[in-house]
Amino acid sequence: MSYLDQLFDLTGKVVVITGGSRGLGREMSFGCAQAGANVVIASRNYETCLEVAAEVTELTGRDTMAYGLHVGRWEQHEAFTDAVYSRFGKVDCLINNAGMSPIYDKNTDVTEQMFDSVVNLNFKGPFRLTALMGERMAAAGTGSIINVSSTGSLRPGPNIIPYAGAKAALNAMTEGFAKAFGPYVRVNTLMPGPFLSDVSKAWDVPQTTASLQGTQALQRIGNPPEVVGLAIYLASDASSFTTSATIRCDGGLY
Repeated sequence: MSYLDQLFDLTGKVVVITGGSRGLGREMSFGCAQAGANVVIASRNYETCLEVAAEVTELTGRDTMAYGLHVGRWEQHEAFTDAVYSRFGKVDCLINNAGMSPIYDKNTDVTEQMFDSVVNLNFKGPFRLTALMGERMAAAGTGSIINVSSTGSLRPGPNIIPYAGAKAALNAMTEGFAKAFGPYVRVNTLMPGPFLSDVSKAWDVPQTTASLQGTQALQRIGNPPEVVGLAIYLASDASSFTTSATIRCDGGLY
């Protein structure tokens, strides 16, 4: 095995990815498995998780586990954590990727239920899951947690305020948990910008691309596979001295 392969090798590691059946999470599921990891793919749609898990195993030969989990529902997390540890005996990396940002025309259209759902999925759920799995990682003396945020948390538009606020809370959570679980567990934020994923289906892509001409160095929307390198870096020993960091993957928004 070459030095580069050793640096980013995930062989024998167990990586848990919420929202792992589609979009950026799906790409990370395949990417981590191709780097050698056994992968737990969790999302609300269990059938889709099963399909993706089967595809990952067929392509890579790695062990996979599909699990139907609503990250926004606090009461489901303990059973999920127990199920993962029962199956694999450990978790080496947790990627808190599940998220959503409902579209609305004006802020008075945001209902309390919508607001609570956004906060629950993007912040409250990841907090609970990080607490449960991170505590076990710390007891085992090793681990990495990756919180998938959004550049919207830094530059919130008028139509994503609840989402931006929840992701900003996720950024703060990264720093707090890095201190809580150090020195054994590393906790970092992976902060994507605009990507062509399930979320972008609601966009006017030509208009969005045009809007990036004067606000982004690369002047384009990202493709999902372009997030994989950063995810593997943060999951692997290549980032062994990186914690409490926020790393942007946004094409150079400014």
